[in-house]
Amino acid sequence: QVQLVESGGGLVQPGGSLKLSCTASGSIDSISTMGWYRQAPGKQRELVATVTNGGTATSAVSVKGRFTISRDNVRNTVDLQMNSLKPEDTAVYYCNAQIRIFTSTRFLSYWGQGTQVTVSS
Repeated sequence: QVQLVESGGGLVQPGGSLKLSCTASGSIDSISTMGWYRQAPGKQRELVATVTNGGTATSAVSVKGRFTISRDNVRNTVDLQMNSLKPEDTAVYYCNAQIRIFTSTRFLSYWGQGTQVTVSS
């Protein structure tokens, strides 16, 4: 069993900051890519940012220069520091990780339960 647990969402004013955190736990043998996705009401889920286990990060054009993704390979955590937030960043944010458990040879995609981020004055 694998669990991804997110924290850090909430309500923030435009221009403000929030930090999201996600911890993976369970029968984890290895984690490759970890990342954050978001889904706004009436829209499809979209990629926000990802980071490989080697530390290579990518991010969506809409968040470049404002959001920073980081991970701790020892603690199996991935964080998303969000600065200069805009109303259009309002969404449910989901943590994702590609995980291989001890009894498998394949990496599978796991998701957290989601955390709400609302940017509003």
